[in-house]
Amino acid sequence: MLTRLLVMQTASKKVVNGWAMYDWANSVYNLVITSTVFPAYFEAITGDGNEATKQDTVIFLGREFVNTSLYNYTLAFSFLLIAVMLPLLSSIADYKGNKKSFLRFFMTMGSIACSTMFFFDKNNLWLGIVCMIFACIGSWAGLVFYNSYLPEIAAPQDRDRISAKGFAYGYVGSVLLQLVSFALILKHEMWGISDGFASQLSFLLVGIWWFVFGNFSLNRLPKTIPAGEGIPKGLLSDGYKELKKVARQLVHIPVLKRFLLSFFFISMGVQTVMLAATLYGKSELQIETQSLIIAILIIQLIAIPGAFAIAGLSRRTSNMFALMVCIFVWIGVCIAAYLIPAKNSIAFYSLAAIVGFVMGGIQSLCRSTYAKLMPETRDTASFFSFYDVSEKIAIVIGMFSFGFITELTGSQRNAVLALMIFFIIALVFLLFTQWAIKKKNP
Repeated sequence: MLTRLLVMQTASKKVVNGWAMYDWANSVYNLVITSTVFPAYFEAITGDGNEATKQDTVIFLGREFVNTSLYNYTLAFSFLLIAVMLPLLSSIADYKGNKKSFLRFFMTMGSIACSTMFFFDKNNLWLGIVCMIFACIGSWAGLVFYNSYLPEIAAPQDRDRISAKGFAYGYVGSVLLQLVSFALILKHEMWGISDGFASQLSFLLVGIWWFVFGNFSLNRLPKTIPAGEGIPKGLLSDGYKELKKVARQLVHIPVLKRFLLSFFFISMGVQTVMLAATLYGKSELQIETQSLIIAILIIQLIAIPGAFAIAGLSRRTSNMFALMVCIFVWIGVCIAAYLIPAKNSIAFYSLAAIVGFVMGGIQSLCRSTYAKLMPETRDTASFFSFYDVSEKIAIVIGMFSFGFITELTGSQRNAVLALMIFFIIALVFLLFTQWAIKKKNP
């Protein structure tokens, strides 16, 4: 490991900035499509428009769903598909050294799906569902190849900083496009269009933004070094074998194994909160769309200094301590979200500010901590595939649980309170990780 630290050097500024620019390109999907405009638009066109209705329902594939639960189930299904396909793709990417090609493919697919959402209205629910699935796959499947570049372009001592830089670029870029969408939707009468059409234009802009800046980033990323030559038999199944190989290695790396268990439950909580927050605010708390967009903008703006502040805390203390602080805050967020009264925009803004501060920090720190704890290997995509598959399965469980509890109890409040359990379990495993680190380095 000492040799690796001496030999490994951080890539040029052009490459590092190019890598971070993919976050700038891709994060507009997370903000506009999963966090603000699309969830509100989906809820509006699948609802009956009557605030007195406690739960709006919609018919899809011959079954009646609560509209917010259908949204959650669709995302859960998307992440399940991602979890199944990533081992195969990452194996090929590692062996052939073509991470960039896969990243370009998923970027293109996702951007086209977002652009196609322009045609989604109440008369073609199926189109919205299909576009949701392909856009989700394009964004999240691409991120495994994006993330796996980090240990290749950044020396270990620079990974926290560069990881945070990527998230910061993402927040800035997504906020810029969100402001454009904000102007289209809130001032739609000035532009001579309806608010629904303004939302559809926003989806089209996301696709264009993602495609243009994604290609800008990819043109600056280096080619990766193949782990093998030729086309061996069984390449299509090697990805799943690689996951088994990584799992076997984890048995002998207790620190990394326990950290991954903690990360698994962190992802259940954090990603579910992020993916379900807008529908929770819209349908459960009855927050107006304008206030929802403002709240999400607050989250994005505060997330930028938050990511760097938490990275700074980790430098002064340790990654484990900083993550524990974040988890305690997330537990408080779940309790506060359960107790927050309906139609209270000020309380919602306050909660959004807290979420924003820890949101980027905990994701950035998890990614860089994993990169630090990884053993020396050329199969970085396989290790990050294991990391990403763990996250995706966690999201499947989290989103399905959220939708199921909502349908079972008739309230999203109960679902958001249940997320607190995930964070408590994550904290326990993080304490075990800290104990393993101290045992290894007394």
